[in-house]
Amino acid sequence: MSRKICFVASEVTPLAKTGGLADVAGALGRYLHDRGHDVRLFMPHYSTIDLRGQTPVAVPGIQQVVAHLGSRQVEFSLLSTTLPGSGVPVYLVDCPQFFARDSLYSNAADEHQRFFLFQIAVVESCQRMRFQPDVIHCNDWHASLLPLLLRTRYAWDALFARTRTLLTIHNIGYQGVFPASTATELGLDATPGLLDAGELSRSSINWLRQGILLADGVSTVSPTYAKEICTPEGGYGLDDTLRARALPALGILNGVDYDDWNPEIDRLLPHHYSADQPGGKGKLKAELQQRFGLQRESDVPLAGIVSRLTAQKGFDLLFDTLPGILDSRPLQVAILGSGEPRYVSFFTSLVRRYPGRVAFHTGYHEELAHLIEAGSDMFIMPSLYEPCGLNQMYSLKYGTVPVVRRTGGLADSVQMWDPQSGQGTGIVFNDFDGPAMQWALSTALDLYGDRKTWSRIMRNGMTQDFSWKIQGREYEHLYERLIEPG
Repeated sequence: MSRKICFVASEVTPLAKTGGLADVAGALGRYLHDRGHDVRLFMPHYSTIDLRGQTPVAVPGIQQVVAHLGSRQVEFSLLSTTLPGSGVPVYLVDCPQFFARDSLYSNAADEHQRFFLFQIAVVESCQRMRFQPDVIHCNDWHASLLPLLLRTRYAWDALFARTRTLLTIHNIGYQGVFPASTATELGLDATPGLLDAGELSRSSINWLRQGILLADGVSTVSPTYAKEICTPEGGYGLDDTLRARALPALGILNGVDYDDWNPEIDRLLPHHYSADQPGGKGKLKAELQQRFGLQRESDVPLAGIVSRLTAQKGFDLLFDTLPGILDSRPLQVAILGSGEPRYVSFFTSLVRRYPGRVAFHTGYHEELAHLIEAGSDMFIMPSLYEPCGLNQMYSLKYGTVPVVRRTGGLADSVQMWDPQSGQGTGIVFNDFDGPAMQWALSTALDLYGDRKTWSRIMRNGMTQDFSWKIQGREYEHLYERLIEPG
């Protein structure tokens, strides 16, 4: 059955992206649209937005709308466009004083005002368009007050009488915690009993906790992560609120957009290949070595890393293990990423210490990300925690064997190689410590030395299907359970 879905996200690929949320918003939006649902994406109109040559159009009747942020009045307008390469409607909340900035997110004093205005604008725009959503799909803390707004400020409007809310948590480490005084500032203090008393007693308001408390449904981006966030170790202070829900959080593994990530058709690669015709991968390895200044050695294993360089990604485990591996065994490493200075310093020092064997490109570059996925033999993801992760699924499709820690979406998408059954798609280790990392890298290099075994692992991974055609159905089923419970 066709449903009306209001999909609210602070970033959407390819318009604006800092992480996996944007990929999900773009790909799931296209999937739902192609399935015949009336899905409408809402996001802020950032000054850095990449419209791919499209010119957004002003939506009639939704220009210079006055929104009330407590006693403050702020104007916004609504612009419309479509997701590049599709017919998916995208609505851009235009408010230059809040969104015409150098970055999507910040630590600015008005960060709460920016995304409160965004959520107010979504509801006000639905009202003016007379768009009656069956589900408002809220993503992360930037949209997590929408369930509260529908129960309070907009409870009078019959337009939303049957609307259900779904909150998807992409990373519980980011919660939108602000001083309790901001609740008064935004006019939220006139909601007795709905604001979490525990947070207020700590002189704060936690937007994500409010969403968890009031949304009709809560989901996250992998089954294992759904379990992890309900524990004190993985819940970052919200595990008690999640455990108290009558309807537990559901884990739905993110899908991969194989129109963009597929070695058979990848538009960013000079050569293509498949599980049945893998020859192009060797050419891409040579291309990667040339682009990164690595020695041209086809038989030396090449490990790739494409990542934000943060503690979450587990690179502390490489500090003591990777130099020893490089000292004792043939290995090349190509790294693409940016982030915390200590990781940048570490990888930079490896380049100096192992010239021609380690290369590090700072920042993010889409073409190089694709080249590393395709040209590497293995891909290193030793995450401390990983809600879902997409790179390990890209790696599987590209025949680049993932070396991962068993956590979150990594545990749900990569299976340890089993020589007895011939099953398995990568190298998986359990403990977050140096010896486990050492074991994983050594095991990967040992397996690489057996070309027949390595080819089998590669093929196993390349035949996995993590497409949105599979994962998108899970969201459709969840929508139906929210709309027609029981």
